Amino acid sequence: MENTTNRAGRPPYGILSVLMIGAFIAFLNNTLLNIALPSIMTDLEVDTATVQWLTTGYMLINGIMIPATAFLIEKYSVRRLFLIAMGLFTAGTIIAGAAGIFPVLLAARMLQASGSAIMMPLLMNVMLVSFPIEKRGTAMGVFGLILMFAPAIGPTLSGWIIEHYDWPMLFHFVTPIAVVILLLGFILLKDKKEKVDIHLDVVSLVLSSLGFGGLLYGFSSAGSKGWSSPYVYLTIIIGVISLTAFVLRQSKLERPMLNFSVYRYPMFTLSSVISMTITMAMFSGMLLIPIYVQTIRGFSPMEAGLMMLPGALLNAFMSPVTGRLFDKFGGRILAVTGLFIMTITTYMLSILTVETSYAYLAVVHAVRMLGMAMVMMPVQTNGLNQLPTRLYPHGTAMNNTLQNVSGAIGTALLVTVMSTRTEVYAARLTEEALQSSAQPAAELQQQIMMKAMLEGINDAFLVSAVISIAALVLAFFMKRAKQAEELPDKVHAGKKARTS
Repeated sequence: MENTTNRAGRPPYGILSVLMIGAFIAFLNNTLLNIALPSIMTDLEVDTATVQWLTTGYMLINGIMIPATAFLIEKYSVRRLFLIAMGLFTAGTIIAGAAGIFPVLLAARMLQASGSAIMMPLLMNVMLVSFPIEKRGTAMGVFGLILMFAPAIGPTLSGWIIEHYDWPMLFHFVTPIAVVILLLGFILLKDKKEKVDIHLDVVSLVLSSLGFGGLLYGFSSAGSKGWSSPYVYLTIIIGVISLTAFVLRQSKLERPMLNFSVYRYPMFTLSSVISMTITMAMFSGMLLIPIYVQTIRGFSPMEAGLMMLPGALLNAFMSPVTGRLFDKFGGRILAVTGLFIMTITTYMLSILTVETSYAYLAVVHAVRMLGMAMVMMPVQTNGLNQLPTRLYPHGTAMNNTLQNVSGAIGTALLVTVMSTRTEVYAARLTEEALQSSAQPAAELQQQIMMKAMLEGINDAFLVSAVISIAALVLAFFMKRAKQAEELPDKVHAGKKARTS
């Protein structure tokens, strides 16, 4: 990567532009699909548990592929990795648009995910080596604007397409853009990389796949299958054992696939913990607000998307601002302020009623996303800033992997809280209603279930607020990171000691 960019010279804006557009279209395609799941269920005649694999499978492939990206970035050039990643994504998009049966569609999504998994760490690594620390916040802010804009417009655009066309149009819409980006990459990316004599450790790849894949599958399935299901607890146990073996093996390898020595740098360690905590809390809004708006309040998917649009746009357009503020003031003041806003607004979403106004939801969600914009990118950038250049690929791969895992854990936790508390409230309300009511039993039972689900959602938001408080406390320990000097890995240090 060193011959791709020159940190003392002008950043490679051409390379960055191509990479950012590629990452944007990959992100956009992922958010486009969520609203289309009911239509896919009807057309391809599959149930909820089956169609959910389009999302769960995507997450699994990301969890399996991302740990290997540190090795890929060290071994291959930006051009080669980008063309492979964009080629896989484009092929998956074309196949998905033509899929007439669910297995083909699922295989196409796996292809898309394998390309997308390479794209994000590659872009992050190029940005880290292209900009000095004092300008990195602004650069990451622009990067955040582009990538946050995709999920901002995704649900609304998807709602409009689904209302006017069939679901394959979501993929047909993306295909020509993906082909153009692939051609641009082929023409514009000219970097070369000297041959690096490193080889992928197959045992590490297997352990990593079983470890991260097992955790992601187990926690992702907990919401629908329940914690007592052997599919859930067995896969989580396999994941924990495999991941432990993976970490132990990496500490013994001279060239580890994923270098855990990044956690010898305190600011990176702190940023990882805060980022995981924030991601868990973040999923409460993405998961619970659409359930509340559509199931309890009866709004259409288009109305739900429009309600969340201001917050998503605010999050996107605040990224460059927070990037500049990060360069000027550091990450702690931004993280503390943003997490305070997140905590207050998350609590405000834990007191919803059946009469909460559309405007209240839109405003509170928008302010919550503002707080999130002040936290996520500054915290991660501050942590990565402390790493020596050699560890950038491993730091970005670690961040992206843990974000997937914490997202799965957060989703499972919040769904479990919502489901169990809904059952508790339903039993309590049913017992109270048995004292007598003039309403028909079926109508009364429906009202009870809606009220119970509302209280379950409120309790899940309350748990999310507590998670935000934990992140807020950790944020007070942040310090402005300076790039550390190279610390020798334990393996290398042992070899030096023996030779001397």
